Amino acid sequence: MEPFEQEIWKQLLRPDEEPAPPAKRSATAKDAPAQADHWPKAILMERAAYLRKLAKFGDGQASETLKEFAEHATMLSFRARNGVAELHANFIDLFFVLDGKATLVTGGAVVGAETVGPGETRGTRIEGGKRQELRAGDVAHVPAGVPHQMLVSGENTFTSFVVKVKGPRMNKPHKRGAIEARESNSNRHGSRLVLG
Repeated sequence: MEPFEQEIWKQLLRPDEEPAPPAKRSATAKDAPAQADHWPKAILMERAAYLRKLAKFGDGQASETLKEFAEHATMLSFRARNGVAELHANFIDLFFVLDGKATLVTGGAVVGAETVGPGETRGTRIEGGKRQELRAGDVAHVPAGVPHQMLVSGENTFTSFVVKVKGPRMNKPHKRGAIEARESNSNRHGSRLVLG
C-alpha cells in the first residue's frame, strides 16, 4: 500500500485497527491488458502467395480474415480479376495496397443491386462513379454507405491489407451514390435509392 493510502487509512480507522489488504482480483480475459498485433509485410506477402494459388483454382480472387476485433476486422485480399460492386451500410473499408495495381471506383450507382445480408448490397458494376488508380503503398478510405468496386485490368493483380471498421448505421441516403435494385429478393418491384 502506498504511503498516501496508509495515511488515509490511519485517519479513517482507530489507532488499534490495521487496514485489511485489498482483495486480489483474478485476471480474466476482460481484465487482461490489450495487446498489439503485428503483421510484417513478409508474412502478409507469404499469405498472399497462398491466396494467389487459391484464386488461380477458384474465381480469380481470394481473401482471409486475419483477426476480428470488437469494432473492426483485418483481412488480406488478393485479386486477379474485377470485384463486384459493393455497398456496406455499416462498415468503413480501409485498403492498404501491398502489391500490384487496380482502379477503385467509388460513388455512382450500383447496377443490378441485390441485398446479400444485413446492410450488405452487391451488384454487377458501378455506373457514374469516380475512378482512382491504386498502387503499392497507397491507402484508400471508403466511408460506410458509399458504393465501390475494385477493377483489375489485363494480367495485373492486386493485394491489399483491408481493415473493415464498424461505421455509423446509414439511416439517411448518402449523397455520393445510388443503388439501382432490379428484381432482387429484397425488392421485387425495382427501385432507385439515392444515397445521401
